[in-house]
Amino acid sequence: MYYNGIYHLFYQYNPYGPLWGNITWAHSVSYNLIDWIHLDIALSPTDPNLDIIGCWSGSTTLLPGNKPAILYTGGDSKNRQVQNLALPKNLSDPFLIEWIKSPLNPLLTPIDDIDPSSFRDPTTAWRGPDNIWRVTIGARINGFGVALLYKSSDFLKWTRFETPLYLSKKNSVMWECLDFFPIGIKGSDGDNHYLNQDQFKKKYVLKASFQFISREYYILGEYSPKTEEFKVESEFMDQNCDLRLDYGKFYASKSFYDSQKMRRVLWGWVNESYSETDASKWFGLQSFPRSILLSKSGRQLVQWPIEEIEKLRSDDEKVSLQNKELRSDSLFEISGVTASQADVEVSFEVTELEETELMDPSWVDPQLLCDEKNASVRGKIGAFGLLVLASNDLSEQTAIFFRIFKTNNNKSEKKNFVHIPGPGLGARPRTPSTRLDPDPTLTLADLDLDPDPIGTDPDPRYGPRPRPRPIWAQSRTSDPDPKPKHEPRS
Repeated sequence: MYYNGIYHLFYQYNPYGPLWGNITWAHSVSYNLIDWIHLDIALSPTDPNLDIIGCWSGSTTLLPGNKPAILYTGGDSKNRQVQNLALPKNLSDPFLIEWIKSPLNPLLTPIDDIDPSSFRDPTTAWRGPDNIWRVTIGARINGFGVALLYKSSDFLKWTRFETPLYLSKKNSVMWECLDFFPIGIKGSDGDNHYLNQDQFKKKYVLKASFQFISREYYILGEYSPKTEEFKVESEFMDQNCDLRLDYGKFYASKSFYDSQKMRRVLWGWVNESYSETDASKWFGLQSFPRSILLSKSGRQLVQWPIEEIEKLRSDDEKVSLQNKELRSDSLFEISGVTASQADVEVSFEVTELEETELMDPSWVDPQLLCDEKNASVRGKIGAFGLLVLASNDLSEQTAIFFRIFKTNNNKSEKKNFVHIPGPGLGARPRTPSTRLDPDPTLTLADLDLDPDPIGTDPDPRYGPRPRPRPIWAQSRTSDPDPKPKHEPRS
């Protein structure tokens, strides 16, 4: 949330350990989305009728008079999921440290056909031309995921609309952490503030986090506040239009509109799957914030790290290498990189594209394809790329590599499949230890390339990736404080 010149990040946090449980709303603030100040916990489980099991996900909304409000899901003593309201105790406090739960809570409960254990994560609310507030909440009804729609004139008394915002009979998993917002090819098109009535002229995005498979799917469509219809262009998990925010470790994402810079910013939870023993002091983290737009074609979202990330770069430690020829089976060490994190910009020029392998039409699962054709598998063009976080003897390394295929359509169009393996990202890293991520997830970008790379626009759909944790690097670090860190990590 951006409020009175300050960015507020609320995130799910267990103050007693690195794993899920005892969930609160932790709170950090920043003036630039880079440097963060950790504040006191904003919301904690306190009431058996509201949230004694946990204060789970939700959203912030700016009400008339620029007053922020939190709608969040609580787990009550009956194991029901209910929706609650919290407001700042002191609006004159620039950091909004203290929050008060409404005496009217819970505002929304799982009645009628709603599964009481699957009713959570209210979105940021929006207000239509009729001055009525809307909010959508993820639920499960008759075994299927659904985005329920609720309406209110005062943000306190909510009524369920007769039809869901969206329902699909194809998907039986719970839709968590919904997000619903307008989008366009300009940053300002992502503004869903209640004063912006032009928002309803834009395309809308409905994003859902699919429980158990831990994937972020979205669909595009047209939304009408008069009829409450959301006419979608495709279905979730459509084989012909498999739209995801990310193909790596990226889940439970949430966006907000940054009114200062007129852009929509997306955050995601980089969930990890190491064992409880390996979790150590913290487990999971927040991704780099990304700005998201609609592609020029209007068929998908594009995203890129926010421009403030460039402030982390240091000219004093810049390493540059140009015009280096790489031959088959060759390795070249790039010396001089001493930082624990590096921002790498690399460009490869590939010749003789006529020798590119044909794309097999049966390859419909990109993750399976990348698993089978990892960095050790030789092809006509690829794999080529980088080995990062590598030990001196290369017994441990993380490969970031490229492989090129072409479609069998008798045209010059090429398909470039880019997969970035690493712990929790793809093919497991080479390591002398047996401690491997038990849930390897592949990252794949499918880019349309012109044989002449000059002037091409490949639509950068996929943003920054989570960091691998090489074992040899961990063994070199120590921390005298064994307590969990109160950092903006999940």
